[in-house]
Amino acid sequence: MPRGRDDELVGRIEALLEAHGLRGAVDGLQRLSGGASRETWAFDLVGEARLPLILQRVRSGTVSGGPGMPGEAALMRAAAGLGVPVPNVVADDGGEVLGSPCIVTARLDGETIARKLLRDDEWSTARSRLVGQAGAALAAIHRIDPAVAPALKGGDQLDQLRQMLDGFDQPLPAFELGLRWLDAHRPPSPRTTVVHGDFRLGNLFVDHEGLAGVLDWELAHLGDPVEDLGWYCVRAWRFGSRLPAGGMGTREELLAAYAAAGGEAVDPEALRWWELLGTLKWGLICVLQASVHLSGASRSVELATIGRRVCENEWDVLGLLPGGDLPGPEPRPPGTPADLYGRPTAGELVEAVREWVDDDVRGATEGRVAFHARVAVNALRMLERQLALAPVHEPAHRRRLTELGHDDDEQLAAAIRAGREDHRLPEVRQAVAASVRAKLEVANPRWLEPDV
Repeated sequence: MPRGRDDELVGRIEALLEAHGLRGAVDGLQRLSGGASRETWAFDLVGEARLPLILQRVRSGTVSGGPGMPGEAALMRAAAGLGVPVPNVVADDGGEVLGSPCIVTARLDGETIARKLLRDDEWSTARSRLVGQAGAALAAIHRIDPAVAPALKGGDQLDQLRQMLDGFDQPLPAFELGLRWLDAHRPPSPRTTVVHGDFRLGNLFVDHEGLAGVLDWELAHLGDPVEDLGWYCVRAWRFGSRLPAGGMGTREELLAAYAAAGGEAVDPEALRWWELLGTLKWGLICVLQASVHLSGASRSVELATIGRRVCENEWDVLGLLPGGDLPGPEPRPPGTPADLYGRPTAGELVEAVREWVDDDVRGATEGRVAFHARVAVNALRMLERQLALAPVHEPAHRRRLTELGHDDDEQLAAAIRAGREDHRLPEVRQAVAASVRAKLEVANPRWLEPDV
């Protein structure tokens, strides 16, 4: 940002805070990483005391489907009144002062990075408490009066996922199986409450005593409260842990804490339904993020590789469906196919590039470039595995489709959606799972390790 615009933003922030009763000078304004829809800034307000604050501002041109920044501020204030730990909201603006909607909150001390929270010894006390605190926080969130944020929207989550999948030019038979099962086994939804919409590690601020702040309310909406509990249990948010509730506890512990804090008793089968829906939802979000790269809207090695994470969610969706154990790997014929082009082979060339990026580029860079170098190394590893395994995977995939009577995945996905495969769903699930397993053996073999 040019210096003049920086000074202008400082002046507007000071004016906004003064309008909310806080007088002082903005010091140390620093832009932090932000999501696709909003900017995040850190600064201190220096007046009678030094206040560490965070500003979140909607990016220009962003269309929000959530409650909007003033709605988020209202929800956070209401949550605080019910005992939910949230950052103190000191100001919010619908766009009149800063030019786009924003919210200013206290800056907390602690950690949000899930892998640190799950593995580092210094967070062991927090880990032992977080599932209980999460259940209690969600019970309180679901008691918020929806009237505090009139812009909250509702809608059928399953219908929204169907529309989302239909918007992609990518057949995904595993997700068609998931959607069909979800539609046929909808649990009763006796309550409609405020739903946080993205309650998970990464959006929870944790200090050494446990949960210190529930962040990122931009996806809040009206719906079944079990949605939040199921989302908290989605495997992606365990970050390698085998404990299903946020990587730190069991589903039973989460539901017990929720009930003990005043939440209504939850049927474990309803929790499973919402966990499956959340898994499918995250898979579709991965498709969406990759499409941003593929469309040229934002070329990014990070977004490109996220597209290969879709199969993680396909595998988990299939695992949550009834039908027994998922299939094992295809047998691999001995020997290496002849390479017309000689040595080094394509795989060996990719390996050489990957070693250079890993050993030289990552060590000579820092920040976002170093992060993207790590992502590039991961992408190159995928390509190495694909070059090695495609001669086994591709003919096996074609054979499975032929045995089912379909020419390609598009035909199979359409048949599942139309109900033409309902008479043999276990067989179809096994065939689809075998193909998804092949994708995972390339994209992320560790995802195939046993889970709870």
